[in-house]
Amino acid sequence: MLTIIDKNEIETRIPGPVDDEAEKIAAGIISDVKKRGEDALYEYCVKFGDIEKGDSLIIPRSELEKAAGEIPSDHLELLKKTAKRVEIFAQAQRNSIKDALVAIPGGFAGHQVAPVERACCYAPGGRFPLPSSVIMTAVTAKVAGVKEIYVASPKPVPLTLAAAFVSGADYLVAAGGAQAIAAFAYGAGDIPVCDVIVGPGNRFVTAAKKLVFGNVSIDMLAGPSELTVLADKTASPDVIAADLLAQAEHDVVAVPVLVTDSKELIDAVNLELKIQLEQLKTFETASKSLENGFAVLVDSIEEGIDICDRLAPEHLEVFTVNAKSVAEKCNNYGGLFIGQGSAEVLGDYGAGPNHTLPTGGTARYTGGLSVFNFLRIRTWIRIDDSSKAKDLVSDCAKLAELEGLDGHAKSALKRL
Repeated sequence: MLTIIDKNEIETRIPGPVDDEAEKIAAGIISDVKKRGEDALYEYCVKFGDIEKGDSLIIPRSELEKAAGEIPSDHLELLKKTAKRVEIFAQAQRNSIKDALVAIPGGFAGHQVAPVERACCYAPGGRFPLPSSVIMTAVTAKVAGVKEIYVASPKPVPLTLAAAFVSGADYLVAAGGAQAIAAFAYGAGDIPVCDVIVGPGNRFVTAAKKLVFGNVSIDMLAGPSELTVLADKTASPDVIAADLLAQAEHDVVAVPVLVTDSKELIDAVNLELKIQLEQLKTFETASKSLENGFAVLVDSIEEGIDICDRLAPEHLEVFTVNAKSVAEKCNNYGGLFIGQGSAEVLGDYGAGPNHTLPTGGTARYTGGLSVFNFLRIRTWIRIDDSSKAKDLVSDCAKLAELEGLDGHAKSALKRL
């Protein structure tokens, strides 16, 4: 089930977030939508099954509210509870960064923390519609203070519409793929240009986000989903297998990985994978995904930590003796789950931290979606007393002269 690979093969087994074929296809769609706008968007949405011909693309908040009122009350309550947990965590993040004020010669400098005006929150809607992704993205944008929030999700089911309402979205656009990303990057009819586009998607969504970055901001380039379990002989094989299968059922390209210092644990996990896989309703997807997975046998948990840092996985579970102290030594991951009670799926479904996380080794330099993706740090300077700023002005002029920028120097000296 999980083949043991050589430690030197690790980097070759980490899939990049964007493949050349997807990027080429996405580029053509983006160019067409940019050129023809709403007509091209609608054609692609019908072609790829995002909507049926004749359906409206844009669903306003009043319709989202209606959908929320029509789903079972216990489903609606579940969405609200989940959204509240995400909101509490996001609010704690927002509260951690504040405006700043610093005295400088003759005045003050500072920064203001300000949200973007408009955001597009993408949520997959293929074989498995993900209202949880609607909550993760839109609630976070709302807490950040974004004024206008669009959710983009193809083939939206009532639960997705309800999730958009509960999360505070203003509109849902029933579009997916590169065509949706293009529409929000360049505008299409009544769909406006957004300041930031966030959320997980398939390979074409990720490729499109890469291509439009610069015209708009994006959260990250998220590729195939990943779970790495760092475990020792004390870990439960059945729990590890269940967690790996939960990740494997996401998509046929998901990457489940086990890193351990116990060959016996690998054998036991493989046996459990075989048993549990047979009972899984998502057998077809999960079985193919397991072919991407692998196990790494290490000499010690310390070496296992190094291997995990090289993998820099989207999700990292630590199931060892003294899991907390082991986890504190890990550096590269999107989301960390410490101890066997901390199932990765709890992160997926709203324990608090966001489930939109970096993949493909990009956790080496970036983190998951947060309120910070929707915020701008705007700096300012105010000189109230020019006489007290003489040294500052003089130094600026001298530095400008050293760089050969005479106009800069003269501009500064006008303040003396």
